[in-house]
Amino acid sequence: MSGPLQGRFLRAPSRGDRSARWRPGSCTGSATRRGVGRAERAAIVATRLPTPLGEVVAGATDEGICLLEFAGRESLSARLARVEERLGALVPGEHRHTRRLLLELGEYFAGNRREFSVPLVLAGTGFQERVWRALQAVPYGTTISYAELARRAGAGGGVRAVGRANGDNRVAIVVPCHRVIRSDGSLGGYSGGLDRKRRLLDLEAGALQPTLFGGR
Repeated sequence: MSGPLQGRFLRAPSRGDRSARWRPGSCTGSATRRGVGRAERAAIVATRLPTPLGEVVAGATDEGICLLEFAGRESLSARLARVEERLGALVPGEHRHTRRLLLELGEYFAGNRREFSVPLVLAGTGFQERVWRALQAVPYGTTISYAELARRAGAGGGVRAVGRANGDNRVAIVVPCHRVIRSDGSLGGYSGGLDRKRRLLDLEAGALQPTLFGGR
């Protein structure tokens, strides 16, 4: 990914950019893919979506969502490049799966959804995918330790390796890596930032009122 497309996903929104505001049911980005020939060859259709925790970059193939990353991060370019290496080039546009994802995110932040039903494409190593599947089984409103995640993923004592796989998750929130904390109860790490991790956990624990996120 390079040139104008890279800038589209990596630039920070300006203060007057309406797309940065949370509007359930709306989707930012081009309504059509740019260049018919290029679009037909592209594997991933990507767009920027607004959330109460900041804009995210979402990407989908015809099989499902393969990307959901918080925008404006220093490591975003490298993470997008890894997705492209596995699944193909990104082109800006809208997709039925990203539209569905936006609706489900709106319900989640409003306190009306505990599980996501949008289909996913988790493209990683066999070990990473085992960890990500174990993450999906962690219930809403609960947390587990990295050691417990390693046990559930069949990794035994490989806590550090599991921590890296957890950090390599490229579908934030939907694959709930924010629910993994240290054994001593501290937050540990989070690729989207510890403030976002705390707010997600507080939302799920009921400590934050959904109205703070534009809900009921």
